[in-house]
Amino acid sequence: MIVMKFGGSSVADASRIRHVADIVKTQLAKKPALVLSAMGDTTDHLLEAANLALNEGKVDIKLVEKLHKDTVKSLKLPVQKEINALFDELTRLLSGIALIRELTPKTKDYLVSFGERLSVRIAAAYLKSIGLNARAFDAWELGFISDSNYTKAELLKESWDTIPNKVQQQIKGNVLPVITGFLAKDEKGTITTLGRGGSDLSATMIAAACRAEEVQVWKDVDGILTADPRIVNNAKPVQNVTYDEAAELAYFGAQVLHPRAMLPCMKTGTPVLVKNSYNISAPGTRIEQTLTAKKSPPVRAITSKHNVTLVDIVSTRMLGQHGFLAEVFSIFSRYNISVDMVATSEVSVSLTMETAFDLAEVKKELNKIASVEIKTGKAIVSIIGNVKRSSEILARAFRICQLIAVTVQMISQGASKVNISFIVNDTEAAEVVKALHMDFFDALDTVKINS
Repeated sequence: MIVMKFGGSSVADASRIRHVADIVKTQLAKKPALVLSAMGDTTDHLLEAANLALNEGKVDIKLVEKLHKDTVKSLKLPVQKEINALFDELTRLLSGIALIRELTPKTKDYLVSFGERLSVRIAAAYLKSIGLNARAFDAWELGFISDSNYTKAELLKESWDTIPNKVQQQIKGNVLPVITGFLAKDEKGTITTLGRGGSDLSATMIAAACRAEEVQVWKDVDGILTADPRIVNNAKPVQNVTYDEAAELAYFGAQVLHPRAMLPCMKTGTPVLVKNSYNISAPGTRIEQTLTAKKSPPVRAITSKHNVTLVDIVSTRMLGQHGFLAEVFSIFSRYNISVDMVATSEVSVSLTMETAFDLAEVKKELNKIASVEIKTGKAIVSIIGNVKRSSEILARAFRICQLIAVTVQMISQGASKVNISFIVNDTEAAEVVKALHMDFFDALDTVKINS
């Protein structure tokens, strides 16, 4: 079997659902299980309706109703009664929020679940109408059991047994299961959502637990590209990457597949194929455990992360002392700050974080133990590639920065086996990415960059 996951833009309306059906028909011999996100902007519309109920005491689901009812009508589907039942349930929920003026994380999970629940029922009905033996399933019907950490639930280890038992039963019965992404139920039977990358995680979990041949993640991009196409016009699709490389790319800006979503496949070695549902002829990107030497150029991709803060911490207390770094990181922990990059010496530590925190308060805390300088307006440029060739990559990268008169302010390489990252000014990041891409991918003389 294989697993095919389609994101919200891939099932945005009636025409996209027809297109998805055409794609699925080409894969029937591989016995697919489908995982769907909510249609188009449905999740945003549900949250807007919740805010209206919470803040103004009004119940309005017109935007959600219109998209789904128009789609049902356009596809001529006999599911109006089933869809209306979900709208009635949604209206009752919003009326409760409007009445008590409270929206807890638990209620929020219940609320946003309507997007995926509507999506799979409409898609399954259409697939059935064209002769496929499709059936809609809520994820919990097929073994998705999570903890009760609402809005960012984690699947329990029992799911590794319950999912294949239930999914494979459907596949063996020649059913085409159409399954809600992003959702699960906790042990009390309450609906939960799986947080960032949740729909992709649903698909990779099914594929890994069922030992599927592969999981296809259908997006609105041609796969993982060598750079952000908004920065580099001629960015090229990357045909093959390892799980580690894909994770690093995602951490540092290339949000094609969330690193969390790849964990089940990393555990079992199940390949992930990222394809473009708007351009099905594009080969896409295959993410796998290891690559042959033939598939391994020195650099796989270049990415950048903006709006970064650089923190330089200097203290003679560090010299020969244990516990200093623990003290530094306990401060970041108290403010729920996630650190991206770290570089240390005998008496100093430099690190980066997103510029979205009360920097004055953080600096006040750090000043109690060290001299601190905080610099905003920075960016991380990351080169993802073969670190066995790191000397070559570093030499070329620094030569490029010298040619375009950009100063590298910090570098981190070693903890990750696939990533070399450095800090530049935010205003220089795009120029650096373009120049590096030209050198590593366009096979041009780097001297021409200045001309």
